[in-house]
Amino acid sequence: MTLIRNAVLITADQQFPGAMEITAQHISALHSGSSQQLTSQHAGYDWQGDLLLPGMVELHTDNLEKHLMPRPKVAWPIIPAIVAHDAQVAAAGITTVLDAIAVGDIDPDSVRMQTLTSCVAGLHQAQEAGILRADHFLHLRLELAEQHLLELFEPLVDDPLLRMVSLMDHTPGQRQWSDFAHYRTYMSGKRGWSDHKVEAMLEDMLKRQVRYAERNRDAVIERCRHRATRFPLPLASHDDTTQEHVDQGIGHGVTMSEFPTTLLAAKAARAGGLGIIMGAPNRVRGGSHSGNVAASELARAGLLDALSSDYVPASLLHAAFLLQEDGYSLPRAIATVSRNPASMVGLTDRGEIAVGLRADFLRVRVVAGMPVVLETWKAGARIA
Repeated sequence: MTLIRNAVLITADQQFPGAMEITAQHISALHSGSSQQLTSQHAGYDWQGDLLLPGMVELHTDNLEKHLMPRPKVAWPIIPAIVAHDAQVAAAGITTVLDAIAVGDIDPDSVRMQTLTSCVAGLHQAQEAGILRADHFLHLRLELAEQHLLELFEPLVDDPLLRMVSLMDHTPGQRQWSDFAHYRTYMSGKRGWSDHKVEAMLEDMLKRQVRYAERNRDAVIERCRHRATRFPLPLASHDDTTQEHVDQGIGHGVTMSEFPTTLLAAKAARAGGLGIIMGAPNRVRGGSHSGNVAASELARAGLLDALSSDYVPASLLHAAFLLQEDGYSLPRAIATVSRNPASMVGLTDRGEIAVGLRADFLRVRVVAGMPVVLETWKAGARIA
């Protein structure tokens, strides 16, 4: 038995000073108060009043891409990239991560198109070798306007690591890029595209969207339904902007609205019973980098269920704490990065400080208003 004492426990609906017992990788008991009798029998670990939070569950991060290509046109070996990414998410307090890997891209020369197969194979290899700290699963992001989407997706749909599929359409003129000016600015800045390339890609993407998006969507939905008859496969719609987008997703069996871009879409998602996921960097920065609705606005309207670190692993806990400024209690805020995302993808054995669940938890100290992860534990063992 392992004992964590003199901590402030954050459960699903409470926070209180106390202690936690761990037996055989699971939480076996919670104690409120000083628990003097217990601590006299078992010295355990004295956390000196630090917070004890559930390990965080990340549904959508493309952080791995940064390690696969640390500089433009610099390809890094797959396994070292995965190990570096894994260490970063574990240090950030993420004990379960769905690595969001794009299937297809608006840019045929992108790192995503070059590393899809090797990246998935590398995750399996690293997991089988026992060199990963966090639990890693797959979240496949399907770019619906991709010409070869179905042949890329088919070998992956039955992968045992696959726990989530999102339906994306990044064609300029709709959803995230409904404003062409934002699109041009973003692509010129982030990807270094010339004005000529931006305009050429615009023309090509609009043609591809008309030709492939709708038929790919129908075929992918059918394939996911077939897989779900044997193992659940939660679906998310990406960058919903209008009522029509949300209604379309609901009609296809989508259960999550991932990064809705407008208040209208978020309200429609709530009315339709969808879980609403927003980006943690959006909340930390105080707004969207592409001019879409702010995560704080949705939180204050009661339209935010889960946060995703997206491209900055360390933003996840920071953003959760900032939700307290939006009217969330600390337990409710922490649920957006633990219990709620775990529930959305059927991971019912984790995501909460509760007896019987897996002992995934964090030691966190608040310094100058900022939460700092001091220790990360998974299944009762420290991993960072």
